[in-house]
Amino acid sequence: MAGLTAQDGRRLVGYARISTPDQKLDLQLDALKAAGCDRIFHDEGVSGGVNPAERPGYMQAYAALDPGSVLVVWKTDRLCRSTKHLIDTLDHFKNTGIEFISLTEAIDTTSALGRAFWQFIGLMAELERGLISERTREGMEAARRRGVRLGRPPLLDDAQRINARRAILFQGLGFEDVARGYGVSVSTVRRAVDRMCPA
Repeated sequence: MAGLTAQDGRRLVGYARISTPDQKLDLQLDALKAAGCDRIFHDEGVSGGVNPAERPGYMQAYAALDPGSVLVVWKTDRLCRSTKHLIDTLDHFKNTGIEFISLTEAIDTTSALGRAFWQFIGLMAELERGLISERTREGMEAARRRGVRLGRPPLLDDAQRINARRAILFQGLGFEDVARGYGVSVSTVRRAVDRMCPA
């Protein structure tokens, strides 16, 4: 990959990251140098869960990139922890003309095969999101059929709603007074009374 990239005249910018003090950067740095990166940036003691935009080393690497250059990492989890975050980041790269290479995985957006593999990963992630959404909907529907009440529990129980309605309709209290008495918002009292007194 590095040789082909060098022939294409693309500039390689390396990025490395370690999370804990007991980890070493040497393996990543050696691999990035061997790949031909002319500039390498890194973050130390930074978790993969931290947004890349909040990592000083990554932001320096990003600032060194321009359209046509390539960000190179040893492994994708050095850049992003989740597949979704990685997809979003690489989509941003694509829109700004930046290429991406992971040295230990078959991701190389400078080649046709690498782009195809990346598209396959994106399709699998989209399929996974769709399956999760479908399972969630099916689970909610099954819960409704069993009589399970979904969502947050009501702030006012049945007795409180009845008392609130009586206080407003028959005792002349305002919504604000009832809301203050129950320690809830005026809109909560209005919704409770409206449900009991539909138009």
